[in-house]
Amino acid sequence: MITAFLAMRQRVLAVLGAISMYRLVLFALAALAVIALGLSLAGLVGPSAGEILASFAVLSVAISVVDAIAQRALRLPWRIESSLVTALILLFVLQPSLTLPGLGGTALAGVLASLSKYLIAWRGRHIVNPAAFGAAVVTILGLGTFSAWWVGTPWLSPFVALFGLVVLWRTEKVRLVLVFLIVVVVVSVVRQVVQAQTFGVPFDAGDALVGAITQTPYLFLGAFMLSEPLTLPPRRWQQFSVAALVGVLAGWPIAIGTLFTLGQERALLIGNLLAFAFALRGSVRLVLTKREFITPTAQELTFRAKGRVRFIAGQYVELEVPHRNPDARGTRREFSIVSAPADLPTLRIAYKDGDQKHPSSYKRALKAAEPGAVLAVTGTWGDFVLPRGASPVLMVAAGIGVTPFVSQLRQLQATGVTRDVVLVYVASEAAELAFRDELAATGARTIVFTRDEPADLPAHWTWAQGIRLDAEGLQRVVPDLASRHAFISGPPRLIADLAPALQKARGVTTDAFAGY
Repeated sequence: MITAFLAMRQRVLAVLGAISMYRLVLFALAALAVIALGLSLAGLVGPSAGEILASFAVLSVAISVVDAIAQRALRLPWRIESSLVTALILLFVLQPSLTLPGLGGTALAGVLASLSKYLIAWRGRHIVNPAAFGAAVVTILGLGTFSAWWVGTPWLSPFVALFGLVVLWRTEKVRLVLVFLIVVVVVSVVRQVVQAQTFGVPFDAGDALVGAITQTPYLFLGAFMLSEPLTLPPRRWQQFSVAALVGVLAGWPIAIGTLFTLGQERALLIGNLLAFAFALRGSVRLVLTKREFITPTAQELTFRAKGRVRFIAGQYVELEVPHRNPDARGTRREFSIVSAPADLPTLRIAYKDGDQKHPSSYKRALKAAEPGAVLAVTGTWGDFVLPRGASPVLMVAAGIGVTPFVSQLRQLQATGVTRDVVLVYVASEAAELAFRDELAATGARTIVFTRDEPADLPAHWTWAQGIRLDAEGLQRVVPDLASRHAFISGPPRLIADLAPALQKARGVTTDAFAGY
């Protein structure tokens, strides 16, 4: 069962990886809006079709205009996806209206949301969720409209869950939102129990549980707002802490005098502040100092970090390369860090270049970057890090997926830590084995899978003699797999193929990538 789920998860990720995260969110929200419009025409949701269309038009114009002006002033590329995503989220949060005061308040919420991206930000990182900020201000101050969260209806909840799952699968934030949902539903039901006892009214646990899921905005809040990457901290335990805090505050809104309660978007804003505290030192800029081919189809970029950088070996950076007319994949990508923390302020990444007939607009822009170019990153992220202690480790890398392992092995070497490590390195041919010298210097036992036999292998390296790397082959070359924690970095399809063997490992941590 676990094997089948892991395989299915990776194959779905391979398909979803063909589109940028932000564009996928836009498509999901747009589909949800179309469905909501149809339900409105059928009289199954509160707002009328006219109110929905008018509110969306006002939000789109207000946010797009402010974004265009701000991005032009800051010499940033205009990202229409960001504007439309914010508009669609606010559409489902605010009370749609056809009145002038209502539409005026809606426009103001959009303007405030857009401005927060640039004024309430730190080195490219949003401190607060823009849509939540805009909705909270107009609601608290009573400026023409208010946060109604009309998306939380039984008719819309199945579609919110479906589209939300697609987005969360792509961003690998399913567990984060599950933590939030468990906390917020439990707290909400407990609150209803207390209220029922206080006021002496009947209480049905089943109805309360179903109502907390289908008649509240919790699904939407978690899938489309809490999971926003630019307002999340870098480590998984930190993200879970934020999810739990938001869940408690949203499930049991705390009254602030007679002014307002800390529920829904206000709970999210408080969670955003905790996330910012976790990630305060994460945002940096990188100056490109050198680029070189390390295999016939892979390049390595070397940067000098400006400012203080902290990361754990195995983590990644999200690198932004602004360029004209970006395709569906957008202007940001995630790259595992090749260099070790001990190498700072030098920071290196690597990527495939030269093996695609139709490279993405991002890859073309990255290829055109010259030494001296300054690129922004939102921080260092990820939990693809070695476990504490001295437990044996298996590293499985496919092609350029070896990059986080180079960082980890170099850091072990730099700090003088001895660990039982086996590296299984898969490449299409011997010439595509990157970082051979660096890996050999670490002394890690390495098993190579290539079609042709590599020449002059180090003494502790072994060629698998043409054995295809599948579940059976992995168990054959690593007979003590059950005693090792397996780390695998490569295309989702490879991870899916190895799932039957990986389930026998002591533990499994994956770092899938779908190309760019």
